[in-house]
Amino acid sequence: MTEESQHPEGAHGAPRAVTILGSTGSVGTQTIDLLLRAPERYRVVALVGGRNAKLLAEQAIALKAERAVIADDAGLPALRAALAGTGTVAAAGRNAVLEAAAMPADWTMAAVTGAAGLAPTMEAIRRGKAVALANKEALVCGGEVVLRAVREAGATLLPVDSEHNAIFQALAENNRAAVERIVLTASGGPFLRATREEMEAATPEVALRHPVWSMGAKISIDSATMMNKGLEVIEAARLFGLTDERIGVLVHPQSVIHGLVCYHDGSMLAQMGSPDMRIPIAHTLAWPGRIATPSPRLDLAALARLEFYEPDMEHFPALRLAREALRAGGGAPTILNAANEVAVAAFLQKRIGFLDIARTVARVLDSLGAVAAETLDEVIALDGDARRAAEGFAAARAA
Repeated sequence: MTEESQHPEGAHGAPRAVTILGSTGSVGTQTIDLLLRAPERYRVVALVGGRNAKLLAEQAIALKAERAVIADDAGLPALRAALAGTGTVAAAGRNAVLEAAAMPADWTMAAVTGAAGLAPTMEAIRRGKAVALANKEALVCGGEVVLRAVREAGATLLPVDSEHNAIFQALAENNRAAVERIVLTASGGPFLRATREEMEAATPEVALRHPVWSMGAKISIDSATMMNKGLEVIEAARLFGLTDERIGVLVHPQSVIHGLVCYHDGSMLAQMGSPDMRIPIAHTLAWPGRIATPSPRLDLAALARLEFYEPDMEHFPALRLAREALRAGGGAPTILNAANEVAVAAFLQKRIGFLDIARTVARVLDSLGAVAAETLDEVIALDGDARRAAEGFAAARAA
């Protein structure tokens, strides 16, 4: 193995230039952890955070970032004060976020949660370099708009979600023509064996207690409803060019096997690893090479057994809704994602119940019907329509 494959570099042997969109979130902070372990190999162009000015400033100082941008304008004074004299440029607001995403970089981590990450991800894609996609919602709601931009720019999408990254790794020699189907695994979340009554009464505090993964609030709730897996099915269809019937889902409580690729000859290749997001992040950060991580190593003897179950679509209607949206096509995935984001926020604010999340999404899909969304402006407009409808249903439910 060559030195270049072990230690990723930018052009002409220079440190690889990287940007992190969503640096203060769960995926972002784990990416920072990896960068800090080998700072000489990377040059940080820009860090973009949401509201945590203190953490963003600490990250920028530790990595000597050229620019630090906070999405919330109110955080700019604190950010500027913390970065005074460091040489890092501080900025804030939506335009500054988009400008940071467009700055020249060899590799960009796209980890801004939700549909808000679509526009900056598109800016990064247009540069024609490698984009590590941790924000599945951008591809779900953007669909063909995003894929068209990737083709036109000659960019490379590197999946960060553990399941999609597993599929990416298991595609032997990129032999996609021989693929029969793929299988994404799901932990089942905190309500795998809960009764309907327990789910109806579940509080945000209970729903956030994921039994395996450590994630942000929104994705933790999506895991509890299994909407997360539904969004991943849609993302997998986009990433790997597969139809719904060629994408399977298995509940796998141990979260050791993250994805499987089944080939026409009967072979099945699985990617395994401890449930630590730094593994798929490191894979994309070093691609096409590999770098070391501090992640725990699997002890298969200690695990003793691995379990797999078919998901119950009645128990987890969100997964069924996502598959229906994928089959419907057009703007249905955009509507699904937007309605879900609003419903999850309403649940976290204790305005609606846990099972009301899927009910709200279903009602918005029914109310808006089949709508096309073929340009970025149309996607954004449809996203807004779905959010307003979902907020109306959530408000009525809370009344």
